[in-house]
Amino acid sequence: MPQNIGDWLLLAKDFKELWNFPHCVGAIDGKHIVVRAPRNTGSLHFNYKGTFSIVLMALVDANLQFTMIDIGSYGRNSDGGVFAHSKFGTALSCNQLHLPLACVMPGAEELGPMPYVILGDEAFPLQEHIMRPYPGRGHNFAEQIFNYRLSRARRIVESAFGILAARWRVFYTKICVSVSTTKAIVKAAIVLHNLLQRETTVAQTATLLEDNQANTTDGFCPLVGVGNRGSEHAIAIREKFKKYFTRFDTLLWQDVHVRWDCFGGSQ
Repeated sequence: MPQNIGDWLLLAKDFKELWNFPHCVGAIDGKHIVVRAPRNTGSLHFNYKGTFSIVLMALVDANLQFTMIDIGSYGRNSDGGVFAHSKFGTALSCNQLHLPLACVMPGAEELGPMPYVILGDEAFPLQEHIMRPYPGRGHNFAEQIFNYRLSRARRIVESAFGILAARWRVFYTKICVSVSTTKAIVKAAIVLHNLLQRETTVAQTATLLEDNQANTTDGFCPLVGVGNRGSEHAIAIREKFKKYFTRFDTLLWQDVHVRWDCFGGSQ
C-alpha cells in the first residue's frame, strides 16, 4: 500500500508514461471468489451468479502489481455496497488515503487544478477520485475518446486478475476450504504475484495472459454495474479529462481506434 504522497506520485508517473492517463494512481476492480458454502452462514455468501463467494477488491498499479486489497465481503452484498463498505472505499470517502492535492496538468492550465483519480468500470460510482466511463450508448466522438483512454488504462486490473489465475490454478474453480483459509490463500497468492511480476518480462506477461484466455476462470465472477450518476462535481471532473484527451493530449492512434470501432472493426 502506498504510504505517502510521494508513493502516489510515482504511481501516477507510471500511468502517464505507460498508459497515457495523467493523474491516475491505480485501476480498481472486484471479483467474487467462488467458495464452498460456508457452514452456519445461511445465504450471506450466496451471490447473483447462484454460487457462494467472498469478494476481493483490488487496486493495481501501472505494472500490474496489486497495491491495495480488501477481501472477505459477503457474496450476497450488492456490488455498490461492497465498495462503499470496504476499508478502501471508506478510506477514500473519508480522505484517509493521503492522495496528492489537485494540481494543474502541464500544458492544460486552463482546466484548472485536477484531482488524482482511480479508474473503475460501471460497477463503481463516479466520484471526485473515481473515474468511470460514460454509460450507455450513443456517445459523441469526444466521449468515445474518453471511454477508450480510460478503458485502455483500466484494463490492466483485468490483466492482473488474469495473470493471478494463470499462475495459481486454484482460481479456476471453487475453493473448498474455510473462508479464513481462503483469505489466507488469496493474500499469499497476491504477495507471490507481486514478487514474480517485478521479474517478469513483457513477453512473459503476454504469454500468461494468452494462457489465461484459453481457460475459463470459473472461480472469478465479475462485479456488476450499480447505475450511479455521480455528483455534479464528479461529472465536471470527467468532462475536464475528456477535454484534456481531445484538446491537450491527443494521440494519433486514438482517433483511428475509435473510428474503427464505430464501423464495427476490431483492435
